[in-house]
Amino acid sequence: MDIDNDVAEQLHTLRDFVRWGASRFSQANLFFGHGTDNAIDEALYLVLHALHLKHGLPAELMQARLTMSERRAVIQLLERRVNERLPAPYLTHEAWFAGLSFYVDERVLVPRSPIAELIESGFAPWLMPDQVAHILDLCTGSGCIAIACAQAFPEARVDASDISRDALAVANINIRKHGLETRVRAIESDLFAGLNLQEGCQYDLIVSNPPYAALHEMAILPLEYQREPSLALVSGVEGLDATVRILRDALQYLAPGGLLVIEVGNSAAALSERFPDVPFIWPEFERGEGGVFMLTHDALQEYHHEFITG
Repeated sequence: MDIDNDVAEQLHTLRDFVRWGASRFSQANLFFGHGTDNAIDEALYLVLHALHLKHGLPAELMQARLTMSERRAVIQLLERRVNERLPAPYLTHEAWFAGLSFYVDERVLVPRSPIAELIESGFAPWLMPDQVAHILDLCTGSGCIAIACAQAFPEARVDASDISRDALAVANINIRKHGLETRVRAIESDLFAGLNLQEGCQYDLIVSNPPYAALHEMAILPLEYQREPSLALVSGVEGLDATVRILRDALQYLAPGGLLVIEVGNSAAALSERFPDVPFIWPEFERGEGGVFMLTHDALQEYHHEFITG
């Protein structure tokens, strides 16, 4: 009898498989950071997915016995998580961002940006909703930021740009999934290079979660992060290459009174050291560790020379 058959014979209830999965995950020293932060929640998430069940089950259903075919489906999914070290959302093809469900696969990063919190608040108090008519999401990946912004600003048009055609294919899946084909447009562009201001006005809000990992960080990232596309992670020696390019070019694309929002993660200290006189706004977050800065149009204009020369 192989190990899968042995497990399938010995475990019976939904609770049994969550406990067993958590034990396997801890034994394998998996990393959790793509929707959950511990082995038990990750095991529960995958067990429920394999059984086509939603979270929030009545407690008594945790004692429900699984059929043999259900047991094998659960075991297969849990073992894939261990053996392939894939982030759980790549196994389920679903991730949540700003309260919305998104299709994801290995062509894009798993959505997890703290920018979700800013979107949920409508970027208050830095923006007024009735002043936002045109939004740009640079490095859109799955399209999660662009689509969440479209939901937060229902009168706005949103451009979602990315250099990766593979990522744009996923973004278009999500644009259709949320029925936003008339308001959200996916554009192939290397940052601003492929955008055409002649087609529309400047942007009232430019948001970006660009690559920001330094080269030396890639070697020490957990295996789960290394399964994500490196194009969306690595940005030069300091992790600032993409961010500095955005800062140099953003002024001509940001409308007066507009707001620039960029996530730089662990490269925040390097950014502040490189531009010590720039008054970056670093909002605080209830969830996540931050690493997101803002600049108003006026500040971007005032310190534009530093971004050009720095």
